[in-house]
Amino acid sequence: MTRNNGQKTDSRNADGTFARGNPGKPRGSRHKATQAVEAMLEGQKEALTQAAIDKALEGDVTALRLCIDRIAPARKDAPVSFDLPDIKTADDAANAARAILKAIAQGGITPLEGASIMAVLEQFRRTLETTEIERRITALETNK
Repeated sequence: MTRNNGQKTDSRNADGTFARGNPGKPRGSRHKATQAVEAMLEGQKEALTQAAIDKALEGDVTALRLCIDRIAPARKDAPVSFDLPDIKTADDAANAARAILKAIAQGGITPLEGASIMAVLEQFRRTLETTEIERRITALETNK
C-alpha cells in the first residue's frame, strides 16, 4: 500500500502481521500550527522572556506566577518515609501492604501516597512471583 506521494505504508512482517510502531508520521514531527507559532517566535524568545520578567517585577500577578512556575515548578510528588518490612517473598508483600495501611491509618502518609506505594508494591510482588515461577520451571526442566 502506498500514499499519494509514493511512500510505502504497509509495513507487514513476513508472517503477515503489522510491524511495531506507527509508520505514518515520523517520530518527533510537529503539528503545522505548532511549527507556525515557533516560526513567529523565532528570535523573539529572549525579548518575550525579559518582558515577562519586567512585568512580574512591576507587580503583574499573572506574569509573576508564570515566572515562578518556571523557576520553581510545583512538585508532583515528594519522598515518603515510613517503616516497611523487608520484602523477599510474595507473603512478605502482604506484610508490607499491612504496614502501608497502618501508616495511612496513623496519618503517617496520605491515602494518595499509600495508593502510589501500593501500586509499586504490587508490581514488585508480581516480579517476585514471576521470578519464583521461572525458578520452579527451570528446576522441573532440569529434573527431567
